[in-house]
Amino acid sequence: MISSEVRFFLAVASSGSLSAASEQLFVAVSAISRKIQRLEEQVGAPLFERHARGMVLTEAGQIFENHLRKSLLNIEQAMAEIKGLKAVRRTALRVACSNGLAFSLLPQLMARFRQQNPAVTFVLTVADSKTLARLVRNGECDLALQFSLHPEQGVDVLASWAAPVLLLMHSDHPLANQQVALTDLCQYPVCLPEPSTTIRQLFDICCQMSGTFIEPVLTCDNFAALFNFLQVSPRAVSICSQFTVLPLLQQPITIKSFGVDQLSQRTLQLQLPPGRQRSAALQLFVEFVSDTLNQEDSAVRRRYAL
Repeated sequence: MISSEVRFFLAVASSGSLSAASEQLFVAVSAISRKIQRLEEQVGAPLFERHARGMVLTEAGQIFENHLRKSLLNIEQAMAEIKGLKAVRRTALRVACSNGLAFSLLPQLMARFRQQNPAVTFVLTVADSKTLARLVRNGECDLALQFSLHPEQGVDVLASWAAPVLLLMHSDHPLANQQVALTDLCQYPVCLPEPSTTIRQLFDICCQMSGTFIEPVLTCDNFAALFNFLQVSPRAVSICSQFTVLPLLQQPITIKSFGVDQLSQRTLQLQLPPGRQRSAALQLFVEFVSDTLNQEDSAVRRRYAL
């Protein structure tokens, strides 16, 4: 992983002479000298003062050596963490999320991640937005995935995605192939999350602003209940984000945008406790979740013109 120029430079810096470095590396003095000269050309400054008795680092050489050794130490620590991840019998990550994400998306992400990282286990906590914020701020979880209407204070937001309020229905629903307004929903059974959820708050605000009154036939804080009700009620509709139903879109359901700006003021955030150093397992999972959601969100947005 280290270039020959860097390796030869460190050997000469440590031993103090080309001949000593030659004996240490089993490389000809002339070859080491050429590599050092090439490195000095790349750096743009002499790295050694050449004396009859040996080689002494210049000020530029000392700066260069200091940064090189720090970089090598960081590489060694990273490799040690990764090797430790593979060697450890059990590494548990504490993950927290809102109810909709626990229905399908996050369990599937965890299962797919463990196919490549079987040493990692998970402890999943499902909670409301206030509890999730407290868990992250207090360091009671390693990672949280939750919807938010505003920038969260006291947490590290590593990634965020637009999560507008979308309409969820059967693929053959009468509204599936037309532009939908809030007033259109009055003709159909509507099932909604609890008023305390961010998605319901946005939905209710938009209904009030447009003067639309919608009385839900089912209100529940459990998305599984809403989804199962929808499955056996072909004319029913509900609301969700694209992330809530990402793994379910192979079923005969569809999602649609309302085209209302106020319903787009929500994001999905990947949050970590502030200032905490990430373990190798956590870093791998964060990267996996971010990359997967970026890819799948882009694909769904194209497919459904969101």
